[in-house]
Parts: sequence; structure tokens; C-alpha cells
Amino acid sequence: MARAKLLVVDDDRNLLEIIKMRLESMDYEVTAIRDEEAARQAVATQVFDLAVIDLQLANQDGISLMEEIHLMSPDLPAIILTAHGSIESAVEAMKRGAYTYLTKPFDARELSLHVDRALENRRLSSEVNRLKGLLAERYDFKNIVARSDKMRQVLETVARIAGMDSTVHIHGESGTGKELIARAIHLASPRQDKAFVAINCAALPENLLESELFGHEKGAFTGAIRSSRGLFAQAHQGSIFLDEIGDMSPSLQVKLLRVLQERQFYPVGSEKPLSVDVRVIVATNRNLAEMVRQDQFREDLFYRIHVIPIELPALRERREDIPLLADYFLKKLSTQMNKKIKGLSPAAMQRLMLHDWPGNVRELENTLEYAVAMTVQDVITEDLILPGKAGTIEEGLQPLTEARDAFEKGYLVRLLEMSHGNISSAATMAGRYRPDLYALLKKHGLNPGDFKK
Repeated sequence: MARAKLLVVDDDRNLLEIIKMRLESMDYEVTAIRDEEAARQAVATQVFDLAVIDLQLANQDGISLMEEIHLMSPDLPAIILTAHGSIESAVEAMKRGAYTYLTKPFDARELSLHVDRALENRRLSSEVNRLKGLLAERYDFKNIVARSDKMRQVLETVARIAGMDSTVHIHGESGTGKELIARAIHLASPRQDKAFVAINCAALPENLLESELFGHEKGAFTGAIRSSRGLFAQAHQGSIFLDEIGDMSPSLQVKLLRVLQERQFYPVGSEKPLSVDVRVIVATNRNLAEMVRQDQFREDLFYRIHVIPIELPALRERREDIPLLADYFLKKLSTQMNKKIKGLSPAAMQRLMLHDWPGNVRELENTLEYAVAMTVQDVITEDLILPGKAGTIEEGLQPLTEARDAFEKGYLVRLLEMSHGNISSAATMAGRYRPDLYALLKKHGLNPGDFKK
């Protein structure tokens, strides 16, 4: 595995040599530079994994140099070195894109800890971006919006566990995209070139579901005029996704447990077991732990499938993603219906932000499909958004403070999307001073660096 390449910039020759030696002793490849212009040249001509920059340089401050470097390499994490008396400036550096800061004097363990964490964060971010690119390329899944912290955490989990064969249990409300995440796990895994098969366990009666899962022999039951390979056999060396597993009957739960324990099963009507190599991913919107307590779901099966749990947030818990999802769906639906839709009116967007979305992303898409189909203008207006619920108490009206915060965060996300994370442009579009905008971004936990192209 290639060594991580680090750039260290400090005009103090002695400190620069000490940091270089310490980092090289940790098996990193280090480029140590005292001059700001040389640092810019290095970033322009080489690929680095991390930059360590002193706050006080000879000709400019380290924050300005970091911002210039980020224009050339937006994803390069930076650690700012600062003296005890400059903590306030170091915090300002983090607001403006630094990964973290390190207070001088520091020991080797402290330096190692910060560098390791920054590199791991970069690795995970790169893996998430690779995963999103792969999904967009292979299945056009550009609607996996990961701007919110909760969805970014989901994709980071996917990136961490994709290479394993452990069983995954995805839990989330209807319409949150459980199959989407299951496909993401498969596509990011070594099994990506093999089959991905999916079935909704609630959609079929028990006898048909057993035949679908395990296959059957000719004559095994009335209507079985030929032998059939089940989904487990079709998924050999690939992945199988069992949606709504909480609706599986007790007898089928026993047979699924055997597959998970022994990787073998009997097709219906056969006395010969089949062996399979398959990654199992299950999902449900039901509380399986509670079902176990009520003797509605086998406890031993629960522990077999609940190896790696992934909790998908409801759309109302990730409202900052609504403007991005709305933009994606509008473009998709406009193309499908051959209409030129520019976007949503502010009042229409506000209705989207205030609704509780019991049907989650699926409900949002359906809502916008109706609006695009019915509009005679190039802008979706408020009257076309959830018209049957307009002005009713059932809409789930929030307190004014919560509603304002939700709308404000959604507005800021859209603003950063449009400006690609450029604070100067964003401040101009919003008609606010840069410090005011930074304060709002801090309030809502938004990082402009996440929006840079």
C-alpha cells in the first residue's frame, strides 16, 4: 500500500525539521517547505493526502494559504498549527475549511493522532464519493443525497462494511430508500459484478415465497410443471436483498436461519441440499426487537441478521436534503414529461420544508410528479404542492422557530449548492456580509468545503 503524502509548511526551520522527522518516523512521505509560493507550486504539481500549515508564516497567514490551496485541491484536509494565544484564529480556520488545529508545543503522539484522524476522514470521504459516482454511473442513483449528517453517516457505514460478507440489517420507514442502500452495498463490494436479487417478503403468500426463495422441483406442487431455480441460487456469489423480512412466516424464518448458519437449503420437493455463497441484506420498517419480545419473530434469527445494523433517517429528520432532492426530481420529471421547469417558488419550497413526509422520499417524488404534470408555468407554485392538505391542521404545522430554522437551513444548503461552496459568491447572492453568513453556517453545522466541486 502506498504511503500517504504529506505537505508541511512552516517558516521556522527547526520546527519544520522536527515535524518532518516525526512524520517520516510514522512512515509518511513528507514534503517540508518554508516558503508560501513554493507550497503553492508543490500543490499545483503534486497530489498530497494532507497539509500541515503553520498559522503564522513569513509573508501571509496560514489560513489564507490554506484557502488558496483549497482552490487547487478542494478535498485536501489541512491541519493548522497554532500557538496557545491564537486559539480564536485557529477556530476561525476550521470555520473556513481546516480539518482541525494543533496547539504548539505538541508531542509525537498528539501529532500522530491528528494526522491519522485527518487521513481516515479523507479516505472515508473519497470512498463515499467513489460510491456515489459508481451508483450514478451504473444505476443513475444520483438521488442518494448525502448533504445531511445522518445520510453522510449512512454512506460512510456503507463504505466501511461493503467489502465484508457480514449480514446487514437496514431499518427505516417506508419510502426511505432501503433497497437503494442495499444496492449501494452490493455495488461497492467485491461481489459487484455478480447478481443482485431482491424480493419483498410481504408481497407473496408463504408457499409462493418459499418457492421464490429456494426454488422447486418439477411436480413438487400443483402447477409446478418444470423445475425452478430460486433467488438464493440465482444470487450465488452475489447478494440477495430480503425486504420486509418482519412479515416472513415462522416456518420460513426457520429455513432462512438454516441458510444463514450452514449456507445450504433444500428446494421445495427436493431431498438434495444446495450450497450457496451469498451476501444477505435484509430490511424492514418494523421493530424486530419488539417483535422478538412478543414472540412474533425468532430470537436466534434476529441475532443472525442483526450483525451490521443501518438506520435510515426519515425525510423529516434530514430536511436540509429536501431542496436537493426536489431539484433532482424536477430535472428528472421535466425530461420525462418534456416540460421546461425552472424550479419552485419560495412559497412552494416552504411548503415542502414544512411538511412531515410520512411517505418520505417516495412521497416527495410523487408530490413533485403531480406538480410537474399539472403546472402550466415554468415555475412550480405553492398551490400545486400537496393541494389536498393546504391550510389544514393535519399538515403538521411546526412551531415558528423550528419552521424558520428548517427553512433557513434548506435555504443555506441551496445557496451553497449554487455557489459551489464559494463564500464570497454565496454572500453576494444572499445579500449578507461574509461574517454573518459564516455565523449562519456554523449555527446549522454546514461546511462550505462539502459543496465545492
